[in-house]
Amino acid sequence: MSLLSVRNLVIDYAKTRALDGADLEVAQGETVGLVGESGSGKSTLGSAVGRLLSRAAQRTDGEVVVAGEPVFDLPPDRLRHLRKRHLGFVFQDPIASLDPTMRVGAQLRLVLGRGGDVGFHLARVRLDDPRVTRAYPHQLSGGMAQRVAIAMAMATSPELLVADEPTAALDSQVREEVSNMVFSLAADAGTSILWLSHDLPAVARRCDRVAVMYGGRVVESGPAREVLGRPAHPYTAALAGASPAAAAHGARLEPVPGRPPVLTGPAPGCAFAPRCPFAVERCEHERPEPVKVRDQHVLCHRAEELAERGVHGEPVVHPEVTA
Repeated sequence: MSLLSVRNLVIDYAKTRALDGADLEVAQGETVGLVGESGSGKSTLGSAVGRLLSRAAQRTDGEVVVAGEPVFDLPPDRLRHLRKRHLGFVFQDPIASLDPTMRVGAQLRLVLGRGGDVGFHLARVRLDDPRVTRAYPHQLSGGMAQRVAIAMAMATSPELLVADEPTAALDSQVREEVSNMVFSLAADAGTSILWLSHDLPAVARRCDRVAVMYGGRVVESGPAREVLGRPAHPYTAALAGASPAAAAHGARLEPVPGRPPVLTGPAPGCAFAPRCPFAVERCEHERPEPVKVRDQHVLCHRAEELAERGVHGEPVVHPEVTA
């Protein structure tokens, strides 16, 4: 049984549809990268895992199951228990995710309870200066604040860590250190990771599997080497082809043509059809169902045909990145 199972999840914000039947599985101990352009639904899906959506969000269909518990059907006390025992979250803005009115040590003690060793957990994220314990979040740098957020998220050794662009606001050197820290702590604790990111090379290096989102659905999923090295969905190929890691030195990057959709209801066909060079008439009015191509599950009417023809060409992420 999967640790996390998202099935046909539909989330609306007033007249805007953020998730349009999303499906996702994460197994125990697995690391899954969730990628896609801004507006694809990544953050909404990540927040839905812990029922952390804003009040404006409305679930109109589907379910989220974590450790056998139906997240959207739980009463408040059981939901709190699920979050505390099974889930950890690290968000993009570390300062905003911490309580500005409480010192760092006090916030960690709330997570750990009586007898918890605050110093030990801060030392695990390389914050062994006692002044950090007494500091307020605004007195820390962005990298230090994110390490505190990671220490809090991992303090109870959750079964699943949801990390939503946790290094996006950090400089390149700190970004690598923080990423190493998250994956190292998770590996030691046996924690699964759902890693939301725009950084395809980092996802390729660190994650077992990749799920690609577009128009509120997961349009391709499978082993990272296959999805990013031999994509089966035209959108995945276009997305990875626009990554700097995919281009030879001095080559011009090719952006994904057009703009992502803004849905007001269910997409009548394939949401990528207006931007897809391989679209045919049925793509405009018939929603694609999952098909298996090699080791990937793909939402594309022509996936098998295109894979046989090899129209996506050479690997779009360099082999050393996916090794």
